[in-house]
Amino acid sequence: MDLVKGGSYLIAAIPPERVFTPEDLTEDERMIAETARQFVEKDVLPVLEEIEEKHAFEHSVRLMKKAGELGLLAGDVPEKYGGLGLPKTTTTLLAETLAPARSFALTIGAHTGIGTLPIVFFGTEAQKQKYLPALAGGEKIAAYALTEAGSGSDALGARTKAVLNDAGTHYILNGEKQWITNSGFADVFVVYAKVDGEKFTAFIVERDFPGVRTGPEEKKMGIKGSSTRTLILEDVPVPVDNVLGEVGRGHVVAFNILNIGRFKLAAGAVGAAKRVIELSARYAKERKQFGRPIADFALIQAKLGEMAIRTYAAESLLYRTAGYFDEMLRALGDRGDDGREVARGIAEYAIESSVNKVYATEALDYVVDEGVQIHGGYGYMAEYEVEKAYRDSRINRIFEGTNEINRLLIPDMLLKKARRGELDLLGAARRLEDELLAVGAADIPEGPLGEARALLEQGKKIFLFVAGTAVQKYGQALEAEQELLAAAADLAIDLFALESSLLRAEKALARSGEAEARGHIDLARAVAHTHFDRIERVAREALAAMEEGDLLRTQLSVLRKLTRRTPANLVALRRTIARRVLAADGYTVRA
Repeated sequence: MDLVKGGSYLIAAIPPERVFTPEDLTEDERMIAETARQFVEKDVLPVLEEIEEKHAFEHSVRLMKKAGELGLLAGDVPEKYGGLGLPKTTTTLLAETLAPARSFALTIGAHTGIGTLPIVFFGTEAQKQKYLPALAGGEKIAAYALTEAGSGSDALGARTKAVLNDAGTHYILNGEKQWITNSGFADVFVVYAKVDGEKFTAFIVERDFPGVRTGPEEKKMGIKGSSTRTLILEDVPVPVDNVLGEVGRGHVVAFNILNIGRFKLAAGAVGAAKRVIELSARYAKERKQFGRPIADFALIQAKLGEMAIRTYAAESLLYRTAGYFDEMLRALGDRGDDGREVARGIAEYAIESSVNKVYATEALDYVVDEGVQIHGGYGYMAEYEVEKAYRDSRINRIFEGTNEINRLLIPDMLLKKARRGELDLLGAARRLEDELLAVGAADIPEGPLGEARALLEQGKKIFLFVAGTAVQKYGQALEAEQELLAAAADLAIDLFALESSLLRAEKALARSGEAEARGHIDLARAVAHTHFDRIERVAREALAAMEEGDLLRTQLSVLRKLTRRTPANLVALRRTIARRVLAADGYTVRA
């Protein structure tokens, strides 16, 4: 079976059986997640307030060791180095399940993801043997030190320097890294510096090395229970054996790790969104106004319904991407033990990783905002969990490359794939030109998801129409038209969310029949119609930014043909979805 190519969803038909969905998770995977859930409930939540209010990081260190003993830190580490070597679908479920631990979930995520994976993927055999068993077991804690005061999104603009000593045994590092998660108690740092001020390189730096220290804790808007400090390096001697990857190739390490970081961030966002829906549903049933629970009011139900719709889309695209990662790993076979091969395989889905990051973090921001609104004045009070969730969520759109940077990366990566002949985007756009002026109303396939399927196909044509127009008009100068690049990214993001939701529902329908899959069907239909509305709006705005006069009118006429449809009754859909959420006391896909 051929691997699905990254970005190919924009031009290729993907059958439902080729996507992984949460319903495909095994009982063993769910048991691992149950271990994580109990750990959060019994060990983390009782001390979380103390961690967040008093920076009681002795609890954080103790809990990390407990998590290591339970195997919760070992999922992505190969078995030969003391890990569990779990599928990405399982580690995705773990990250999602740990999300209610709020800022402590960030402590775990930074350790298992961007802290440990650079060594898993790019470490030498000696480095893996030395560091990974202790990191997998929670005996040592990892951190990732990339950001500097003058180089936020421009990671390669780092000023931290590394100079080889006269004996040729150590690199001497000098510089400061800003906003480093886990820095208050981490034992191992993955640090980026420029050898001789030029060659961007990754190093493994231990806290005990001379000259390593950290600044005071930052005072943050949210995620208060995570440690965030400046890492200060003053004439730090780092053995040459601690170069991670190759000298001058640190960007390969950094960018591949960011792909995984973005994906794992999406997993945490999905878990957090589910938690806020649970809090909001329970509160809405308990809180009475005008003599009845506010859950009875239609506008509260509309909020809960839309919160569930966006979470369904985020969850669907998240597990679809995790499934692609696992397919790639299986295809590698014996080469799957080679971290660099794995990293190259994961890079195939860099587009999807950025899509995951942008969509899930913005879905979470919507969910927490509406969660506060449902709580009313109480949602603004610090003793309510939803207030903390609101503050904690805001950083996610900044982490791992801002959402603006990721919106620029998505079309850039698509065009690079097209120019390398890996993705026939330009050919698809040219073929579309021949049929656009004659295009009529879309045929609606039969079945409960037929209209959603038709909207998906029309949406892909809209993407090709808008993106092709932009490339044709601007050529290489398109990179300066950031608003148009962001519009293309938004179309690509919404299409992946729409298609992932539809394929998941189609898979559920084929598996269990219409009655049993009714929850999926309603959610996927709602995703399709709401996202197609956004696709139409973005496309219209993009076309108006590129042309005017008769040419614009002609293009808008084509767009109107591509967007002809009978609107769905979204009011009724949201109410139906909300009633299920209220009955389940939280997010559900059940009818």
